[in-house]
Amino acid sequence: MQERRLEPRMLCADLVAVEWRESGGPSQQAVANLEDISASGACLQLDDPIPLNTTVRIAHSRGELVGRVRYCVYRDVGYFLGIRFEPGSRWSRKDFQPLHLFDPRRLLGLEADSPAA
Repeated sequence: MQERRLEPRMLCADLVAVEWRESGGPSQQAVANLEDISASGACLQLDDPIPLNTTVRIAHSRGELVGRVRYCVYRDVGYFLGIRFEPGSRWSRKDFQPLHLFDPRRLLGLEADSPAA
């Protein structure tokens, strides 16, 4: 399968706070595992699903990232959500460096300067 992402994803493992609101209801919060991240999106693992196209706020130690749920699938240990960041909300290592950050291209000797550097 061909990669369709605009930038490479960095693998990571870090806990982040997620906040969202469904259909005008009350604000909801959860702790999620940040599985991977790029300048334009991320993958989160949560215990419960969040509907497609829901706006989510991902809080980290130096601010927040805002995006929309693009997919939500259940896999063995929980729900995995693909988040596409909103324009003006891009991840950068300068702003937030998740724990256990790893560029999988290093395994193939392909690591290059990432736009998220």
